[in-house]
Amino acid sequence: MKRIVMLASGRGSNFLAVASAITRGMIHGRCVGLIVDRRGTLAAVRAEECGIPVFLVDYPGFSGKSEYEEELTRTLGSLAPDLIVLAGYMKILGSAIIRDYAGRIINIHPSLLPSFPGLDAQGQALEYGVKISGCTVHFVDEGTDSGPVILQRAVPVLDDDDPKSLAERILHEEHIALPAAVSLFCEDRLRILGRTVIRLDSDFQEGRSGST
Repeated sequence: MKRIVMLASGRGSNFLAVASAITRGMIHGRCVGLIVDRRGTLAAVRAEECGIPVFLVDYPGFSGKSEYEEELTRTLGSLAPDLIVLAGYMKILGSAIIRDYAGRIINIHPSLLPSFPGLDAQGQALEYGVKISGCTVHFVDEGTDSGPVILQRAVPVLDDDDPKSLAERILHEEHIALPAAVSLFCEDRLRILGRTVIRLDSDFQEGRSGST
């Protein structure tokens, strides 16, 4: 059974989607910890309610990114993850961590990559005038939202959308896509060939992952 560590910075709805799928037996893995980068996150509260250990690596408490990354590296090492899941983690991981866990870090992003990487993806999509947006789960490399794509789910962009309404529609799909990708990884059903991720058959029912 794979050891999963999740990182989050905010309310933790994607964390909860994965944790709930694990509880229901839809993911053959175990979440051994949630790492948060600041105090007072709802993600930490949700993890405690799920009985999952929370580890605070408080970014404002360090002199800079280098010192923060050193502590984050120590914390990750102590948890010995098979998979690291960035579930609304709003920091860019350092190159050393990405190299140490190459092919074992996945991220969820609220656009159909490679379109609209980085911050405010929903606002970027609306400004560009696209008619379809969505979310992407991808492996993390040293670029910004540039790693190989695992899976994507699409939503329509409506004429009266604003960034908030589009984000809410995309978030529903994120709660399906991220647990599905974690399940595929934990079942050893993903193969990276260059920029392509080969997705083998899975029993995971994407439409049933759900979230609260």
